[in-house]
Amino acid sequence: MTFLGRVAFACAVLLAMAPAQSRAQELSGKPIKLIVGLAAGGATDVMARLVAQKMSESLRTTVFVENRAGGKFIPALRDLTAAQPDGHTLFFISTSSLITQPLHPDYPFDLTTLAPVTEVATGSLILVARNDLGIKSVKALVDHAKKNPGKLSFAVGGGTGSSLYLATALLKSKTGIEINIIPYKGAGPALNDLLGGHVDFYFPGFPAVVPHLKSGALKVIAVSSAKRSQGAPDVPSVAEAPGMAGFDFTLWQGFFAPRGTPKEIVGKLNIEINAILEQPEVKQKLLEAGADVSPMTIDQFAAFAKAESDKYAGIIKESGVKPE
Repeated sequence: MTFLGRVAFACAVLLAMAPAQSRAQELSGKPIKLIVGLAAGGATDVMARLVAQKMSESLRTTVFVENRAGGKFIPALRDLTAAQPDGHTLFFISTSSLITQPLHPDYPFDLTTLAPVTEVATGSLILVARNDLGIKSVKALVDHAKKNPGKLSFAVGGGTGSSLYLATALLKSKTGIEINIIPYKGAGPALNDLLGGHVDFYFPGFPAVVPHLKSGALKVIAVSSAKRSQGAPDVPSVAEAPGMAGFDFTLWQGFFAPRGTPKEIVGKLNIEINAILEQPEVKQKLLEAGADVSPMTIDQFAAFAKAESDKYAGIIKESGVKPE
């Protein structure tokens, strides 16, 4: 081979290698699995499927949701941590997922070691009461509970490890009222018992109760966020009630990748997902579900998740909540 021939061959090899090296820092185009640690059909699952569909379109690949419910999110996290850290397996985390670790000192996974990608949305819980109770505000609730200690009952879906339970325990701790907190395995049975008049109050997410609010079957008391929700601007926050300043409990969802996922891949996912969250259609659908889009940079989401974990640990300690 002549000198010019060898040069041409070397250039061809380098050109062939360059795209491969570039692609090594990108997503390969193979399907992306999005793990949801909750049952299909719930608010978190619906949100995950909405974003997954949009990711499939923007990344031009299949992004599918796999539900790995139960077991304190251990099955979901086991799948995530066993996966290759290449951006093709992601975890759609919820508030309840992050609560689990500080609630269980012997928890087998450390969520702080995962690679944060971005937050998707935040939303309030909404405190509702059965209509015939006649209680229309947080102040009235507290006054009634103090005059009738141990008489009022609160349903909570998801057991003592759920965000609903922790929000109710925080309300109890902040007000000093004596109430009965009754855990249910899911949101459906808890709501049914409230509608049936077997319990007095419930503190769920918006999607679970919207149809019943429109029909007037339940009385709206307050939202759990520090400020009023964009989805229900006429409903006061718990923090507006006398003596409740600083009360703030929000639901949120976001993406994490396995530990060791390259920064370039996490960065690409962050950009792609945040762009999806800016789409008017996505914003509107999330708003209808009582959630506000809240895209973040990787560093912002990492700091937020750390602060939330510390906050939940403080609430657990203050309220005395014990794991099941």
